[in-house]
Amino acid sequence: MKFDFGQPLTGIIQMAYVVDDIHAAMTSWRQSAHVGPWFHLERWTPDPATYRGQRSEATITLAMAFSGELLIELIQPLDDKPSVYKETIGRTGYGFHHFAVGSNDYEADVRRYEQHGYSLAFQAHVPTGGRVGYMDTKGSLPGFIEVIENGPEMEKVFTKFYRAAIQWDGSEPVRSFV
Repeated sequence: MKFDFGQPLTGIIQMAYVVDDIHAAMTSWRQSAHVGPWFHLERWTPDPATYRGQRSEATITLAMAFSGELLIELIQPLDDKPSVYKETIGRTGYGFHHFAVGSNDYEADVRRYEQHGYSLAFQAHVPTGGRVGYMDTKGSLPGFIEVIENGPEMEKVFTKFYRAAIQWDGSEPVRSFV
């Protein structure tokens, strides 16, 4: 899978942050670093999803925007149900949550991380197609590693976000995710 800029969707493609107010965070990123436009998903409860081996029913709101070739994701939990997001907030507060890497072989990449001692803390099917898995780096990195399964729908959505960012003139700073 490739974006318009010719890079395969592998390596670190995203940095994500948990925030207490997604609208304020989008405004801050836009004003401070000219990141946008943001693609906002109002409510999402992944289904099916697991957190630490148990069914997960946590609901979040999220927003994504490219800054250059790096995708920034903002995530705000909308309830108090157990999740990787509430876990991070409880442990270190709001702020950095995870790096994301693109995967052309999701199962093999998850196994490879597990062989290096990381555990699968969260797994879900996502609206952009495919699966994501958050690997617990157990403190060897400052957050989780999210493995994002590549696929045609993921490529289509991320390319749409990327094109919007490189053509962005500051108008429509927040747009619908879908």
